[in-house]
Amino acid sequence: MNESYGKLYLIPTTLGDTDPLQVLPITVKNTIEQVDIFIVENEKTARRDIKKICPSKIQSSLTLFALNKYTQIEELPTFLEPCKKGLNIGLLSEAGCPGVADPGADIVKLAHENNIQVVPLVGPSSILMAMMSSGMNGQSFAFNGYLPIDKHERKQEIKRLERLSFEQNQSQLFIETPYRNNKFLEDLCNTLNGNTNICVACDITLPSEFIKTMSANSWKKNNVDLHKRPTLFIIHKS
Repeated sequence: MNESYGKLYLIPTTLGDTDPLQVLPITVKNTIEQVDIFIVENEKTARRDIKKICPSKIQSSLTLFALNKYTQIEELPTFLEPCKKGLNIGLLSEAGCPGVADPGADIVKLAHENNIQVVPLVGPSSILMAMMSSGMNGQSFAFNGYLPIDKHERKQEIKRLERLSFEQNQSQLFIETPYRNNKFLEDLCNTLNGNTNICVACDITLPSEFIKTMSANSWKKNNVDLHKRPTLFIIHKS
C-alpha cells in the first residue's frame, strides 16, 4: 500500500426504508462524517442516505462521482485520483454492501491495482443474511444473480443448478426483478423436484421481513405476495 494515499472505504447502506442506525454500526456514521468524496450509483438516493445517516453533514461540501450503467470504463481511474492526493473516498452502495452484486467491484479492483488501501465496513448483506436464515448449507453456496428471461432457458438453468446443488451439496441463490418475483417462485415450484427446498427471504431487515424455507411441494400450497418486494431465493436439493 502507498501510505501517502488516501483510503477507499466500502460503505454499506440499508436494504430499504428503515432507520439506518438500527442496522448500521457507528463506524459507518463516523466514516461518512469524515469523508466528503463519494462514488455512488445514484446521486439523489446517495445524498438522501448520507443525510439520513449524518443529518449534520453539509451537502454542498460533497463531491459525488456516478458509477452506473452510463459510466464509461475510461472514467473509472479518474474517480480514484483524490486518493492519490491523500484524500479518503467512500464507495457507497445503493443497498447493502458495495462490490457484492454491485458495480462497485470495478472500483475496488482498480484500487488494488493502484496500491490504494481498501477498507470494508460492516453492514447488511441480503445475500449473507438470507443464507444465514435459510437453514441451508452455509459451508458451500453460490450466488447466481438473475436467471435467463426466456422460459425454456430458465427452466434448463433451474434444473442445472438443482443438479449442481445435489451433486456438490451446494446451496444456490438467485434474485429476480421485484415485479417478477411471484412468477419466479411459481417457475421454481413447477420446475424443481417436489422435495427440493426453497428459501424465500423477502424485505430483509424491514418491518415486513418474511423468511421461510419449505419444499417446492409445500410452496405450491402456500400463497405469499412478493410483488415489488426485494427478495432472495435459495434452493437446495438433498
